[in-house]
Amino acid sequence: MALSVLYIGGSGQISLPCVEASLAAGHDVTILNRNRTAAPLARGVKTLVGDMNGDAYRELGERHFDVVAQFRLYTPNQMKRDIATFTGRTGQYVFISSASVYEKPVRHYMMTERTKIENKFWQYSQDKIACERLLRDQDRLAYTIVRPSHTVRTHMPIQVGDPDAAIRRMIAGKPVIVAGDGSSLWTLTRSVDVAKPLVRLFGNPAALNDDFHITTDRGFTWRQIHEAIARGFGAEALHAPVPTDTLVRFNKEWAGPLLGDKSWSALYDNAKVKGVVGPFDASQDLDEILRDSVMHAKERLKAPAPPESDEDRLIEGIIAAQEALRP
Repeated sequence: MALSVLYIGGSGQISLPCVEASLAAGHDVTILNRNRTAAPLARGVKTLVGDMNGDAYRELGERHFDVVAQFRLYTPNQMKRDIATFTGRTGQYVFISSASVYEKPVRHYMMTERTKIENKFWQYSQDKIACERLLRDQDRLAYTIVRPSHTVRTHMPIQVGDPDAAIRRMIAGKPVIVAGDGSSLWTLTRSVDVAKPLVRLFGNPAALNDDFHITTDRGFTWRQIHEAIARGFGAEALHAPVPTDTLVRFNKEWAGPLLGDKSWSALYDNAKVKGVVGPFDASQDLDEILRDSVMHAKERLKAPAPPESDEDRLIEGIIAAQEALRP
């Protein structure tokens, strides 16, 4: 079924493969973004340049789309504006939320859409939760909530600290930090594997006024993830295990991403979305999942290494302090 689809975003980590999947499905695709990326857009995409605060965005309220896919909304005020802008002007509003909204501390390692929505540690997740509630509490804009977990295309998944700095440490034979002992299970999914089932939710009556997560069906330990990254660079991943609470004492900004997300085991049951869109394949091979991320990181790391940062010095200090505690 050909649909008119507006992507707000459209060239990002997840949205770019979704645009391509929409075109393959025969959709008439328009994107609104800030035109700040070098990522090439597929032929046939109509582009509007602007952001959520400009005239181009306000003018969207004068147009009609079958589907609006919102990839760049993070706060309740933005959601209130979208509800006002698109009510009566789209058949389906698709909000890209986050699987980090599920309850932390976790009560069960396997997440379903019935898992409680609550995150006490991370403002990012709390804002996404508030946005979801605003959608559920109104009844005039038909919506679908999609919760990707950690999804990769150009970005590199590192548990603690700047990813490119961590890769440079691996190449130099220096250890990288893992929270706890690095054995918690984490789910990584390729963007292209999220895109196809996500696009099958578009125009799907069974998806309206409901929520779904979309991930691969297996997990990996953080040690395995770091080791796979190191393999991509012909290096070895040396690990410095540090308790999560200790990491947060050293840097309070890590509390949200760690206590609110990456320090817990998190696997996802995808039965609900498969029941609506049908079965889909998502790679379970870690080297394949990371292939594009490694390729993009290799391009970035061709540039000269930046000067030692405050985070570099902090990580060295944490590792040294932890080593000093060993008997």
